[in-house]
Amino acid sequence: MFRKISAAFLLVGMLFVIGCAAHVHKIGNGAQGNDTTEARQWYALWGLVPINNLGPLTEVDTNAMAAGATDYEIMSQITVIDFAISVILSFATVTTRTVTVQK
Repeated sequence: MFRKISAAFLLVGMLFVIGCAAHVHKIGNGAQGNDTTEARQWYALWGLVPINNLGPLTEVDTNAMAAGATDYEIMSQITVIDFAISVILSFATVTTRTVTVQK
C-alpha cells in the first residue's frame, strides 16, 4: 500500500515539475487572438545540441510560424508528451521541447 501511495505522489510531483519548464516571449503587443501553431524542437546531449536540422526533421522557425504577424507570443515548454519522449529516449540523451506561436 505504501508503495502505491509513494508512486502516486512521485507521479503527481513529476507532473508539477513539468509545468515549471516554460518560457514565454511577447513580440509586439503579444497575442491578439487564439490562432496557434505548434512544433517540436529536438535536442541531443540533454539539450545542448539542437538536432532538428539533421535528417528529415526541420528547424523550428518561429518567424515562419508567425506568418508575418507583428503581434504574437512564443511559448517554449516541456509538455507531458515531451517528458514521455525524454524518458523513453534518455539512453540516447535525446530530449524535446514544444514551441507554440500564438497570434
